[in-house]
Amino acid sequence: MTELLSIGDFARATHLSVKALRHYHEQGLLEPARIDRASGYRRYALAQIPTAQIIRRFRDLGMPLDDIRAVLHTSDLAARNELIGGHLRRLERELASTRDAVASLRDLIEHPEVVAPVEHRRLPARRAAAVTADVDVADIDAWYHGALGELYALLDTVRAVPSGPAGGIYADELFSLERGSATVYLPVAAGLRPAGRVRLTELPPVELAVILHEGPEQGVDRAYGALADYVGRHALAVDGPIHEFYPVNRHHTADQARWRTEIGWPIFATAAPAEPGRRGTGRGREG
Repeated sequence: MTELLSIGDFARATHLSVKALRHYHEQGLLEPARIDRASGYRRYALAQIPTAQIIRRFRDLGMPLDDIRAVLHTSDLAARNELIGGHLRRLERELASTRDAVASLRDLIEHPEVVAPVEHRRLPARRAAAVTADVDVADIDAWYHGALGELYALLDTVRAVPSGPAGGIYADELFSLERGSATVYLPVAAGLRPAGRVRLTELPPVELAVILHEGPEQGVDRAYGALADYVGRHALAVDGPIHEFYPVNRHHTADQARWRTEIGWPIFATAAPAEPGRRGTGRGREG
């Protein structure tokens, strides 16, 4: 007869708590070898110890229970390896994000002041192919990448060349209420036939104070803070959405260190129009 362990002994053998074992039973992840009908006591087989150890290691790596269940229950080796590999890739992305956050914090501590020139830029009305939607802040990055990818794909399809860098216009509500209108666009010299979410629009003239953020999106808040400080100290701010420009982004290079994003804060009309072809400082999300 197969030797069975009480749930307490099995917990000691596997370093999984009794509470965890009961939860895994309820979730269909690790069912006891036998349950006493009279007492309800759970009994586990010695052969289940390796499975419990695998579950524990997957949980230590933060794998969701549904994924662990799929790994344990599938007999398809390729499918099992893909599930495990997918989770490891997620962990690698999270680790890279943590490293970026640590580097950004260290830079903030060691260099609390952002030293970057601020340019006043007056933009005329411009024609653009654009995607506009009301977006939650939590979804803005995924929406932005998708929208800009759609714009580039459309222009590539019709063999059209943008007449200027990609840009974005973001309503105040996105920052204050965590949901609001967002527009991502590519300036175009000639009319395009609308397709999918892309529509042709006329961007209104605007005057901006513009600062450059160089590199990946991590740390762009520091450029925003420096620009707000400049605009506030000079009493220039007017109501209006934030503008961003992406002269160098993922569409141009996968090297995030080369990305450039320009952030524009609406201000009073204080300067003469910029010379044709003049470029300001910039930061690039991607596009």
